[in-house]
Amino acid sequence: MLALGRLPPGQMNPTEEAYAAQLELEKHAGLITWYAFEPIKLRLGKNTFYTPDFGVRLVSGELEFREVKGFWRDDARVKIKNAAYLYPIFRFVAVTKQKKPEGGGWRREEF
Repeated sequence: MLALGRLPPGQMNPTEEAYAAQLELEKHAGLITWYAFEPIKLRLGKNTFYTPDFGVRLVSGELEFREVKGFWRDDARVKIKNAAYLYPIFRFVAVTKQKKPEGGGWRREEF
């Protein structure tokens, strides 16, 4: 069986910790008003759930769910696409940390 190296619920990996620091900067800059780590668990089907990494409230009041990835596995991409389809009142965004030679920062992808 493939060990995915997942951490216990509520514990951030280093990439998520780096993105939390980015969210803190966005909050201090007045771009967002709130964020939380793993704030909700969404049902996608029988015995299938999706827990977004971060919930983020924009200054406009809109709620986004942001998924932080160092790299994508196929099952993760399927889950976020299904969540976006089933819960259209929310915006689903994936952010991927870019390497320094690629310019650094975060690449954003909306679903």
